[in-house]
Amino acid sequence: MTSTVELTKENFDQTVTDNEFVLIDFWAEWCGPCKQFGPVYEKAAEANPDLVFGKVDTEAQPELAQAFGIQSIPTLMIVRDQVAVFAQPGALPEAALTDVIGQARKLDMDEVRKAVAEQQAQAGKNGQEGQ
Repeated sequence: MTSTVELTKENFDQTVTDNEFVLIDFWAEWCGPCKQFGPVYEKAAEANPDLVFGKVDTEAQPELAQAFGIQSIPTLMIVRDQVAVFAQPGALPEAALTDVIGQARKLDMDEVRKAVAEQQAQAGKNGQEGQ
């Protein structure tokens, strides 16, 4: 019984919308570090049954990889309330993954949303100036 969800462009949006905390492992069959990271990720999924652990096969789902600008795999992304709060390429060791999940759990999403809104407002302002 696998505790991770295979994410495709068909179920991706639904998964991220329906769950407030989703981890996403961008990987591929031919990628050595991805294969090393796989069991670490599975173990974390078993240890955190309340969270959704998704996997995106970048070979099968190139559109998703492209949409998120994935340059190298594995890349781990954490999405909370539809906001990407963490994204890092490289196979994380178990302790680091546990740490990242702990930090993401502690995030105050009101603060995160406020920061995102401010960033977007700044970007909007900067876009106006050149007109």
